[in-house]
Amino acid sequence: MPDHADPDSAGPDHLDPDSAPASPEVPSEGGYDGYDLSHHGDRETAAGLVDLAVNVRVPQPPQWLLDRIAASLTGLAAYPDAGRATQAVAARHGRDPREVLLTSGAAEAFVLIARAIEARRPVVVHPQFTEPEAALRAAGRRVDRILLRAEDGFALDPAAIPSSADLVIVGNPTNPTAVLHPAETLVALARPGRTLVVDEAFVDAVPGEPESLARGTDVPGLLVIRSLTKTWGLAGLRVGYVLGPEDLVEQLRAAQPLWSVSSPALAAAEACSEPHALKEAERLAREAERDRLYLEDRLSTVPGVSLPARAAARAPFVLVRVPGADKIRLRLRESGFAVRRADTFPGLGPDWLRIAVRAPDVTDALLAAWPR
Repeated sequence: MPDHADPDSAGPDHLDPDSAPASPEVPSEGGYDGYDLSHHGDRETAAGLVDLAVNVRVPQPPQWLLDRIAASLTGLAAYPDAGRATQAVAARHGRDPREVLLTSGAAEAFVLIARAIEARRPVVVHPQFTEPEAALRAAGRRVDRILLRAEDGFALDPAAIPSSADLVIVGNPTNPTAVLHPAETLVALARPGRTLVVDEAFVDAVPGEPESLARGTDVPGLLVIRSLTKTWGLAGLRVGYVLGPEDLVEQLRAAQPLWSVSSPALAAAEACSEPHALKEAERLAREAERDRLYLEDRLSTVPGVSLPARAAARAPFVLVRVPGADKIRLRLRESGFAVRRADTFPGLGPDWLRIAVRAPDVTDALLAAWPR
């Protein structure tokens, strides 16, 4: 069963549902409760290192996408108009355009949710991407953490979520565990008066996008966040979007700065929503799955390494538990490989690493350099 605290607890990570936070919580030097929520994989990389710390799948966008982005540059004198991109994203997911909000990456979506959605009892399911909790805390919210356990393969039990939670955030597939939760498990979290946020930043890297709720217009209070960063190599462009009921999307839109998404980013969103792009994304997803299985097989032969999430893992990264993980990370760095420390994710500790999926030859080189 997932670990969760008494719903009536009023400790630093638990909010009495009958009281509202008076002021923003100030982090200690090491972050919140010892976890550095601002630490991301890009802080592990450096010139000359093979990057296995960042989950962007390709080193640069494909040429056809670069061409579309470049073509938008002639119109930079005009303010961005999200109309065409919004229409394209809506058509891609079978949604009404009023149920779509383009954002400056998924990270902006979390900030908008934290600022615009009224929530007295926000809950974040961990281990997962830390920006949702960081955004909530920056907005003055106190956060209740639900910690999924390695012993359970990081499976999610809907009964672990306090009934008083009026905002629940969960990743699918989840970063860093790579676990893909069943759609019915996530739907079971929805209820009247609750906003359910499902972060699907990596679901387009899963062949067929199973368990996606992007078309879940019949799920009450559901917001789905998507990113174009991972599959298309667009981390520097910042583009993502939110799908959800018109009233909730309008609340986010009202909190969003004007012209938040640049014209080049809008051009990318439109291009990546077209049929030929979806076909290419599916091909890349199948390639990533083959490469992930190869990485898992190779890691499973290393003494001391375990992969607790392997049974349900579908994302293009692998979470491993190994004694002395930090020393191994530093030794790999000396050998030219950057992997992601995972002790900055709530619910994980010093014996965890996250490794991005790359081609088999990179995996072979990594395993050859692995300290024995």
